[in-house]
Amino acid sequence: MFDDLPPDLDRLRTLRVWHALWVERIDRKIAAIQRRQAEQERGRRNRPAPPEWLVQLGIGSGRPPIQVHAGDCRMAGSRHRPVGREEARRLLAGGLPACVHCRPDARLHLLDLDPAAAA
Repeated sequence: MFDDLPPDLDRLRTLRVWHALWVERIDRKIAAIQRRQAEQERGRRNRPAPPEWLVQLGIGSGRPPIQVHAGDCRMAGSRHRPVGREEARRLLAGGLPACVHCRPDARLHLLDLDPAAAA
C-alpha cells in the first residue's frame, strides 16, 4: 500500500510539510472565494430597485429631456434621470417622444399618444 512514497523519515516529513503548505494555500483561496461570493450576494440583496420610469437627457446646456423610457429599458443610454409615473405621463402628454422599444406610452395607457393605436 502506497509503496511509491520514500522509505526514509526525512523525505516523508519534507513531503508532509510541502503538502501542508499546499493545503493551507488552497484553504486561503477557498476562504477568499467564499468572502467574494458573500459580498456579491449582499450586493444583490441590497441593490436598489430600478426606477419605474426614466427620462433620457440631451447634451449641452441644461441637458433637456429628449425621450421617456420604462425603467428597465436598455435603450435609455447613460444620460438619464428617474421620474415618477405622473411626471412620465405629463412629459408624454406634453409631446416628449416615447421610446419605440419599451413603449412607455402604451404601458402608461396613453393610447391617444400611441401611434399603433391610431392606425
